Amino acid sequence: MEKTSQTQTSLSAYNNGWYRPGSKLKLLAWYVAGRLFINTRMLYPNAFKHFILRLFGAKIGRGVVIKPAVNIKYPWFLRIGNDCWIGEKVWIDNLTMVILESDVCLSQGCMLLTGNHDYTRPAFDLITRPITIAKGAWIGARATVCPGVTVGTHAVLTVGSVASKNLEPYGIYQGNPANIVKTRILKP
Repeated sequence: MEKTSQTQTSLSAYNNGWYRPGSKLKLLAWYVAGRLFINTRMLYPNAFKHFILRLFGAKIGRGVVIKPAVNIKYPWFLRIGNDCWIGEKVWIDNLTMVILESDVCLSQGCMLLTGNHDYTRPAFDLITRPITIAKGAWIGARATVCPGVTVGTHAVLTVGSVASKNLEPYGIYQGNPANIVKTRILKP
């Protein structure tokens, strides 16, 4: 283990003033609309949820299923392709862009995290990096995709696993950190 320096963490120096995801009015309006219509147990039709998300800038394809209690931080940083499924209690913490290509499945309680903190900086600076989930990929229940990760086409991140680096196409990944355990073979 390396010798530690004399510099120490100082959370009082934390400043993310550079980060401006939208106006205060826009943030407030989304907070209210998101809680009323998206992050709720109320069973609104998918078409209505699509309308609300598009109203706030999301790009959403055809056939997208959004289950109850989904938490989307900022819809204006969200692009969803055709025929995607977003399960109950999915958390899309998109401080920056999240792209779900077509036929992506996000299972119950999984998390897509585009933000983190720089633990090498005394002020614990905010870091944001986009996430892309490629066509046909499946993120298992309670799995986590970390900032800057690209999940390759038809890759699988198994239940409870953590993707902290890019996942190769058709790979099946498991663990924390997730490692490839086999190749996904789709039967005709």
